Amino acid sequence: MIQRIALLGVGLIGGSLGLAWQRHRPDLTLVGYDRPEVLDDALRLSAIDERAAEPAAAVHDADLVVLAAPLAASLRLLEAIAPHLRPGTLVTDVGSVKRPVLAHARVVLPPENPFVGGHPMAGAERGGIAHADPLLFENATYVLCPTAPVSPGDFSAEHADFIDLIRLTGARLFLLDAERHDRIAAAVSHLPQLLAVALMNYAAGLGERDDAFLPLAAGGFRDMTRIASSPFAMWRDILVGNEGFILDALGGFATALQRLRHRLAEEDLDTLEEAFETAREVRETIPRDTKGFLRPLAEVYVHAEDRPGELVHITGALYEAEINIKDIELLKIREGTGGTFRLGFTTASLADAAVAALEQAGRRAYRP
Repeated sequence: MIQRIALLGVGLIGGSLGLAWQRHRPDLTLVGYDRPEVLDDALRLSAIDERAAEPAAAVHDADLVVLAAPLAASLRLLEAIAPHLRPGTLVTDVGSVKRPVLAHARVVLPPENPFVGGHPMAGAERGGIAHADPLLFENATYVLCPTAPVSPGDFSAEHADFIDLIRLTGARLFLLDAERHDRIAAAVSHLPQLLAVALMNYAAGLGERDDAFLPLAAGGFRDMTRIASSPFAMWRDILVGNEGFILDALGGFATALQRLRHRLAEEDLDTLEEAFETAREVRETIPRDTKGFLRPLAEVYVHAEDRPGELVHITGALYEAEINIKDIELLKIREGTGGTFRLGFTTASLADAAVAALEQAGRRAYRP
């Protein structure tokens, strides 16, 4: 079993992993490597048990090494630790670009040290160990990318202990090859970040000419631009490491946006209506579209009135029935009339029980 883990980087992600594992596996020994002041905070918060002044010291006798640093730093760390790993030690990372780090791992790591790329698709508005959270990965998708093609069954058998550790964080595992991951991440993660930046800066320019503009930019605009607050420091390596796929995604999106512009200029409302309907239908499939060994959730939709305490009443009814919610999303809301929440549960039977509990509490709920 994995007993000793080296966390090379103890910021938001590394620190949150440490806190989650300490919570569920107090028998583990977690060794951290980072700047001295970061390690001081990590020890104080119990995200790690020991500190190391050098990467080589951190990985000494480790069963698992987690590279929780930006891409360029992770590549340098791979070279630094390679001569000091004991045979059989598994190495993984947590970056959102997989091809460069997997390619480098193939070159620098000894054959007896397997590498599995990792990407926990979770984050927070602010980074650093001060904002680490043991619940950060609850219900988040955690992508794993092996260095060679392998079936989910064979991968699970080969890395059972590692998979168990990831699942202890509450994450939902998803197996992908690195190229496929990077192509998808460019479209669903990296492109939205750039669009949020562009939209926010576009609005800022308009706000310079009309000071009423930004005060009215609420609701959907704020939702779409929330991630524009992300610091460039955490995106620099991502943009460089996945440049090709990001450029493809930007080009594809520009074409799609231009197509909508043409339809509007030509007053082709039928085509625009079809685009809206397609977007709505596809959007509703996102929570149910599962592949690899990602465990699907059973869904329940519940109507909520627009009044204080409504969400408390919904969750309270499920709490009284001892039913755990694994995922929750506000799908739509109209001021004065209410909205609809999507709730996710681990099994169909729990979803059915949730519908019964909610209906008994006087709420309109149904399975899709």
